[in-house]
Amino acid sequence: MDLNAPNSMGTFIGVTYEGGVVLGADSRSSTGMYVANRAKDNWDKYEGGKLYGVGRLGGSGTVVIEQPFAIGGSGSSYLYGFFDQAWKQGMTEQEAEQLIVKALSLAIARDGATGGIVRTVTINSQGVSRNFYPGDTDLEAHTSLLDI
Repeated sequence: MDLNAPNSMGTFIGVTYEGGVVLGADSRSSTGMYVANRAKDNWDKYEGGKLYGVGRLGGSGTVVIEQPFAIGGSGSSYLYGFFDQAWKQGMTEQEAEQLIVKALSLAIARDGATGGIVRTVTINSQGVSRNFYPGDTDLEAHTSLLDI
């Protein structure tokens, strides 16, 4: 396998809210051979829900920065202006999930590498819940493909 092969990604988003974290991704997301831990259920009973961005500062090494939201993947460039306008401090769980669903829907409409269904996972002190939103419907939440 070629470890230097280019990555192909859809779009993924994480948003903190008062009480936890909501993560979302389209169903086309992949990063070549790198798996970005899509099954991690990352709740901290002392710190609550946290998101961290991993990046580089001027070639000085890797840094980890706590962030209230994170956007990545090929559709992310379409979403920064939307987040500047739509994100707000102190969102509820429902507001955070709807923000992610709306943003991923916008990325699906603009980015050819983003598509399919929107998946969300909410992680908080009560545990983990997962939803998906079929791309060809009115974006009503489902917990199982059998719900459709």
